Amino acid sequence: MGAQLRLLRRKIKSAQSTAKITRAQELIATSRISKAQERVAASRPYAQLITRALTSLVSHRSGVDHPLLNEQPEDKRSAVLIITSDRGFCGGYNANVIREAEALMALLREQGREPVPYVVGTKGLTWYKFRDRQVGGEWSGFSDRPDFPSAERIGRKLVEDFLKTDAEGGVGEIHVVYTEFVSMLTQAVQVKRLLPLQIEEVERSQAEGPLPSYDFEPTAEATLDLLLPNYIESRIFHMLLQGAASELAARRRAMKSATDNANDLIGIYSRQANQARQAEITQEISEIVGGANALADASAGSE
Repeated sequence: MGAQLRLLRRKIKSAQSTAKITRAQELIATSRISKAQERVAASRPYAQLITRALTSLVSHRSGVDHPLLNEQPEDKRSAVLIITSDRGFCGGYNANVIREAEALMALLREQGREPVPYVVGTKGLTWYKFRDRQVGGEWSGFSDRPDFPSAERIGRKLVEDFLKTDAEGGVGEIHVVYTEFVSMLTQAVQVKRLLPLQIEEVERSQAEGPLPSYDFEPTAEATLDLLLPNYIESRIFHMLLQGAASELAARRRAMKSATDNANDLIGIYSRQANQARQAEITQEISEIVGGANALADASAGSE
C-alpha cells in the first residue's frame, strides 16, 4: 500500500470519528430543545400575572415613588448583563451576544457612561478574562438548564448594586443582552433595559378589559418593595430560559452542519482513495505485463 493511500485512509477514519461525535451532539441537542421550549412556555403565566399585578398597582396609584422606578442621572456606571453559554459547539451563538454587548457598551461610553459587564456563562467569562476586563458579577454552570434560584441570585446582585451609588460600586442602570428563541432556525439577540423600570401611559383595548383592582396588605408601598424584585428575577429567569433554548437550537444547527461537512469530506477522501488504489493496481498490472514481455523476449532470444 502506497503512502498516499495510507494517508487518505487515516483521513477517512478521522472524518468518520468526527461525524460520529457531531451526530451525537446533534441528537442530544435535538432531544433537549423541546423540553427547553416547554420551560419557556411554562414561565410565561407567572411573568404575565406578576406584570399585570405590577401594572395595576402603578396605574391605580398616582405619585408612585420607588428606587427601582427612579432615574439616577448622577450615577454614571451602567451594568450590562451578558447571557452566554457554558459550553461550545453552538456556532456563532456566543459571538453574536458578545458582539451586541460590545456595541452597547461602546454606545454607553459615547453617552458619557461607564459600562460594567456582568457575565453569565463560561464562554463569556473566558472572553472577558482573557482580555483582562473586570466584571461586576459572574455566574456559570447552568446555561443549558437554568433554574429560578440562579436567576434569583443574579437578580438580587443586580438590584443590590442598583441601589448603591457610584462611590459604593453601584450602577445607575441595568441592561441585558440575551438571545431570544424565535424558531428552530432563527435566534435573535435582544438588548433590553431592565432597570430603572420605565412607566408608559398606553391605551388599553376593549378586548383586554380593565385592569383588576387589588387590595394590598399591609400597604401598596410595602407590596411594591416585594413585588419589584420578584418581577426583576422573573424577567431574568425568562431571559435565561430563552437563552438556553437558543443555545440548544444553535448547537443542533452547528452540529448538523459539521456532520454534513464531515460526510462530504468522507466522500471526497473515499474517491481520492479509490483513485489512488486504482492507480496502484494499474501500476502493478503494467509491471506484471512488462515483466512477462521481458521474459518472453528473453526466451525468444535464447532460442
